[in-house]
Amino acid sequence: VQLQASGGGLVQAGGSLRLSCAVSGRAFGGYSVGWFRQAPGNARKWVAAIDLRDVTTIYADSVEGRFTISADNAGNIVYLQMDSLKREDTAVYYCAAVPEWRWVKVQSKYRYWGQGTQVTVSS
Repeated sequence: VQLQASGGGLVQAGGSLRLSCAVSGRAFGGYSVGWFRQAPGNARKWVAAIDLRDVTTIYADSVEGRFTISADNAGNIVYLQMDSLKREDTAVYYCAAVPEWRWVKVQSKYRYWGQGTQVTVSS
């Protein structure tokens, strides 16, 4: 199972970015995909997750209403649409896969991780 994140960049506050996470692997059925972020000097934190079986989604309070997680029909790409970006959204963003929906907020339960993609929001 492999995940590859992309789409980061530099954007002004109030702007938008869309991150993509390409997922592959025969054993991927039943997994959920989450996005995490790590700001400089801070611990990595969970941001959002999607259940690829029924596209149920869930968000951290800090991004609720501004970020949208989705997946293509085949479940091969998971997106994180980020709108109304704030400076505090600046971080390295990671996508990862977890085998059970009930663990989506538990970082230690994620089995597979993609490399990070940098998002920088300027004022």
